[in-house]
Amino acid sequence: MSEPSDREPLPSVVTVANVVYALHAFAIVVGIAGTATVVGSFVGSIPSIFAVILNYLKRGDARGTWAESHYRWQIRTFWFAIFWVILAAILFFTLVGIPLSFAILLAVTVWLVYRIGRGWLRLRDRRPMYV
Repeated sequence: MSEPSDREPLPSVVTVANVVYALHAFAIVVGIAGTATVVGSFVGSIPSIFAVILNYLKRGDARGTWAESHYRWQIRTFWFAIFWVILAAILFFTLVGIPLSFAILLAVTVWLVYRIGRGWLRLRDRRPMYV
């Protein structure tokens, strides 16, 4: 993994990163406004799945620029969310784990809102993400 630099990315790289943040934000809003949970909408909706595929397809274009860290941030957000959902699902099937499962899902919801919001704001400011 290369170290992000101050090198300026192509405009299309920044556009794709914005689209990915927008797709993830849309999935979060659907989870809040709809019948799905935020976490369920984030990891299982077509916009989020499309977003992570787009990340993988275009991340090579961001290599060596400050935008590379945004692609990594977005991909890690998606996969860590899936990890926590699977853990919560496993705990849900144990009587003792049900409250812990709900606590995990609530914490992941807050974490997702933070990750997408924080990342999008830093992208807008043309600053790399913490990695």
